[in-house]
Amino acid sequence: MSQTKYIFVTGGVSSSLGKGIISASLAKLLQARGFKATIQKLDPYINIDPGTLNPYEHGECYVTDDGAETDLDLGHYERFSNVPTSQANNVTTGRIYQSVIDKERKGDYLGSTVQVIPHITDEIKRCIKILGESGKYDFVITEIGGTVGDIESLPYIETVRQMRWELGENCAVIHLTLVPYLAAAGELKTKPTQHSVKTLLEQGVQPDIIVCRTEHSLNEGLRKKIALFCNVSPSAVIESIDAPSIYDVPILMKSEGLDVEVLNKTNTPIKTEPDLANWENFLYKLKHPKHEVNIGLVGKYVELKDAYKSITEAFVHASTSNDCKVNVRMVHSESICGDCIDEHLKGLDGILVAPGFGHRGIEGKISAIKYARENNIPFLGICLGMQCAVIEFARNVLGHKDAHSTEMNPETKYPVIDIMEEQKKISNLGGTMRLGTYQCKIEKGSKLIGIYNTDEIQERHRHRYEFNNAYLEEYKKVGLKPVGINTKNNLVEVVELEQHPWFIGVQFHPEYKSTVANPHPLFVNFVKAALDNKS
Repeated sequence: MSQTKYIFVTGGVSSSLGKGIISASLAKLLQARGFKATIQKLDPYINIDPGTLNPYEHGECYVTDDGAETDLDLGHYERFSNVPTSQANNVTTGRIYQSVIDKERKGDYLGSTVQVIPHITDEIKRCIKILGESGKYDFVITEIGGTVGDIESLPYIETVRQMRWELGENCAVIHLTLVPYLAAAGELKTKPTQHSVKTLLEQGVQPDIIVCRTEHSLNEGLRKKIALFCNVSPSAVIESIDAPSIYDVPILMKSEGLDVEVLNKTNTPIKTEPDLANWENFLYKLKHPKHEVNIGLVGKYVELKDAYKSITEAFVHASTSNDCKVNVRMVHSESICGDCIDEHLKGLDGILVAPGFGHRGIEGKISAIKYARENNIPFLGICLGMQCAVIEFARNVLGHKDAHSTEMNPETKYPVIDIMEEQKKISNLGGTMRLGTYQCKIEKGSKLIGIYNTDEIQERHRHRYEFNNAYLEEYKKVGLKPVGINTKNNLVEVVELEQHPWFIGVQFHPEYKSTVANPHPLFVNFVKAALDNKS
């Protein structure tokens, strides 16, 4: 294609309707037709990024190869498209205003009065076009966070209005709305959708396609009614009915013709049918498991659906590779105590201790690791989970009862986990951790090298604290071995316990790199170990 096409996805009526999944599904369908597509998220909050946001506020913070702390929707983008994202794929209002203010301070605006229009909207346009002007993509799909009518979203909608005018047929707008079902009346109601589109029109944007999130199928009469009142063709009214899993959505959108509508609206020739054979094979395996395992996810945010999103989705990918269903039992680490540990962990075929920060729930994580180690239950520790494994081993095997991380106890006599040297002089929190992809050398003869089938890997990181090498030899002597090392800084990235069926702790986040097309080998092997343990 000679020119990049820009697709905008807006939302109305309610938040959490699934703009990210619709965007990812569209990208998947365009890819299946041979086009190159990428997705970006524009978030209206004033934080620079979600790195300092509490998971209770915003769910999981997703990390890209280049070290950007981003919205969790970027995880969906990568899992569906199998294309790595970057800093350019997530833009916040905070970053937009910071950039404009920096330019104003440097005198770039030559004394002009800096205003939302044109300066803020021009900066938003610049950020949107970065990916398109790279020459790598035929389509750039831009999801706009929030709901149409929100005060925070106004500059973004104005930018869409301007870009539609400038780009003509190289631009299209998809509006996702809710068509609620009133049980008392036994009817689907289109009025919220009409009002949502009216709000969008008041801001100067006419949607080209309307995607209707619904619990019940839309009949032809409802489609025509929505089309008539919202100024679109009936074929551009797309039903997005509740699906058994997010991975069904691309197939549903294909049957609804979402990709065809986008191609027609952007005057793009339709040359091939989408090839979704691999995706359909994945779905078949997901829905027809031959086995079943129970794995406990121990963390302190387990009551939040999105706090460990990448981990739970990595289990979905790994389940199909093992022809099994993975039942993830969420175990709150604060609820684990010496007397009740059996109550929470009994019957599990594997235990994963999740990443996190801070001291809350830390003792419960350590107790869960002790339980897994002593009962030969397959164990995977991620980031803080790996650090807790190191602490547990120091306390209960090496005999250092006061062993801890200096993050939790700066006065510990045995700081087996300590702050990284380059982090000691950093006072700001945002974007200052060890972030992004780093190389790791795997020790020959280890279980890990058999999992990866290579002695060099690259994984994504998000941490400030590390294994304290002062205790390295002590650990080696009694069987908790460092089998993955960052040779540049001599950092221990992976520990592995000898004389245990499957006990691995990793400082990095393997869940960030697991996709439908490429399930992460650590999760695949961990689920296999849980299956073996069950049998």
